[in-house]
Amino acid sequence: MFVDQVKVYVKAGDGGNGSVAFRREIYVPMGGPAGGDGGNGGDIIFEVDEGLNTLMDFRYQRHFKAKRGESGMGKGMHGKNAEPLVLAVPPGTTVKDVNTEEVLADLVEHKQRAVIAKGGRGGRGNIRFATARNPAPEIAENGEPGVERDIQIELKLIADVGLVGFPSVGKSTLLSVVSAARPKIADYHFTTLSPNLGVVDTQDQRSFVLADLPGLIEGAHEGVGLGHQFLRHVERTRVVLHVLDMAGTEGRDPYDDFITINKELEQYDPSILERPQIIAANKMDLPEAEEQLAFFKEQLEEDYPIYPISTVTREGIRDLLFAVANKLDEIPKNYKPIEEKEDRVVYRFEKQEKAFKITRDPDGAFVLSGEQIEKLLKMTDLTRDESIQRFSRQLRGMGVDQALRERGAENGDTVRLLDFEFEFME
Repeated sequence: MFVDQVKVYVKAGDGGNGSVAFRREIYVPMGGPAGGDGGNGGDIIFEVDEGLNTLMDFRYQRHFKAKRGESGMGKGMHGKNAEPLVLAVPPGTTVKDVNTEEVLADLVEHKQRAVIAKGGRGGRGNIRFATARNPAPEIAENGEPGVERDIQIELKLIADVGLVGFPSVGKSTLLSVVSAARPKIADYHFTTLSPNLGVVDTQDQRSFVLADLPGLIEGAHEGVGLGHQFLRHVERTRVVLHVLDMAGTEGRDPYDDFITINKELEQYDPSILERPQIIAANKMDLPEAEEQLAFFKEQLEEDYPIYPISTVTREGIRDLLFAVANKLDEIPKNYKPIEEKEDRVVYRFEKQEKAFKITRDPDGAFVLSGEQIEKLLKMTDLTRDESIQRFSRQLRGMGVDQALRERGAENGDTVRLLDFEFEFME
């Protein structure tokens, strides 16, 4: 089964907790703190494997979680960092954050890697908090939570040439004739339900990858038919091979088909029409095809290379493949020009989210929320008084106390943060 789009949940590993420990060695009466830091949590990494051509591995497993770092130990020993969780994906994979729609990675080359979710930092041990005023602190941090996110993985096939056209114009037959691929071929629409790839070898020892995409129909860019699911695969092709039924066996006009399909491609991505397009006038072995071809050439407003072929008699196939190979030789692999940038660093302002926000529950309790303040709580060891006091000082420094007063908080009022409740005190 071909799978080219899937949503999954990824969770990077949490950092290991810092340790609270003290040196208790003979002849060392004032040993001091000796708690080590926790190890870093494992990252979620996607790596390209050129042997894969589908996202099938993500179809049945939708949750991926990396291991957390090892907790710190006594004698200042650092906890072990967790190994990253490396997931193999096929070339042409694009990863997006479902909530923000941010493109996290575009993976096209073999062994190319991208960190999709960063593991949490290990918590600091009490050896890090020693000061002249507090030489033996009982403070240690919990590990930082790893990044978790819902992502959408899309596969855009990396083919040199993309076959486009209405259903039943002969795209699958052409692919089966010029390559070793064996797509399903039948006398009804939408025989091809998923893209098929084939490697084409010309008689002069050149080769390229040809993709047979499901038939497009009018309205495909809006979700009509099946083609809208696979328009993304045309994006990476360097040459578009437009197959037309020049005999009009379906009762349609070849010129109308040509205009309709190009309009769908333009509305999906205007840059597709900037690429070279070669027309394969198919079914030339049938009656009236020659007459239709002559009329089609008169209607064309632009000068497209047209190659009359027949996938049944194989007439014209050799010349078509040579023309495609010649055009590919003229186009670099990266068909989109790379902009030259000056050797300088550009800093852009990024609006930072508020550290916290305050709402009210129906019972009158004040509710604190926000990524920064929630992370602070998760990294606080609430089993130790010194850690709780430090957490209170951090909240005060963030302006939480003042903000609660401005919202009308008084002594004894309940303040909630995640699953914890606190009592507000002046």
